[in-house]
Amino acid sequence: MKLIDFIFPPICPICNKIAAGSNAGICPECEGRLPYVGDSYCMKCGKPVDEDEEYCSDCLNCTHEYDEGRAALVYDELTSKSLYRFKYNHKKEYAKVYGRIMTERLGEKIKSWNVDVIIPVPIHKSKMKKRGYNQAKLIADELSKRLDIPVCHRLVTRNTATTVQKELGAKARQNNLKKAFNVTRNDVKYRTVLIVDDIYTTGATVDAMARCLKGVGIQNVYFVSLCIGRGT
Repeated sequence: MKLIDFIFPPICPICNKIAAGSNAGICPECEGRLPYVGDSYCMKCGKPVDEDEEYCSDCLNCTHEYDEGRAALVYDELTSKSLYRFKYNHKKEYAKVYGRIMTERLGEKIKSWNVDVIIPVPIHKSKMKKRGYNQAKLIADELSKRLDIPVCHRLVTRNTATTVQKELGAKARQNNLKKAFNVTRNDVKYRTVLIVDDIYTTGATVDAMARCLKGVGIQNVYFVSLCIGRGT
């Protein structure tokens, strides 16, 4: 264990207590409780599905702008509480554990996509001023370090302070994000990008970003998220 861990012991992102007896920043017991996405998942977005299904009902009923995506954990009561503290209670240190979990679960898949650059989902400047950080950026930075893929924080910006997505239905989410993003450079040289976010629900955010990115010549847009909903 590093000296700094004795002075400032890591806090478990699940139980929010000191991660005693662990070098991974999370209690071994809590890590065993994590709701990992299993072997049966949607081939498009990665949501859990029954063994005899290839696609979730969400992806069967809509056409996404992105090419493919995956998530490490299922969004449930356990993970929702952890993400809430991460986003709203300044638990920025959780990002290190989240990044490790995502690398272990999704690293090989990400490598198979031959990603040129990682792009975190941006937040509006008003939200940045209020919160002080972008949670997706923190996760993206961890993935960048662990997978040795560069990260670009300023390629895509958020133009408008949109309504919180979780408060809206699927169609309203799409309308809420119209013209929400902007690619800040017209000389984009990347062919394949990876969007990173903390949670994937309907795909409206990733679709809106993918539409902008492909509009400037990027050919392939993938995404990974820490958590994902179960769909409808």
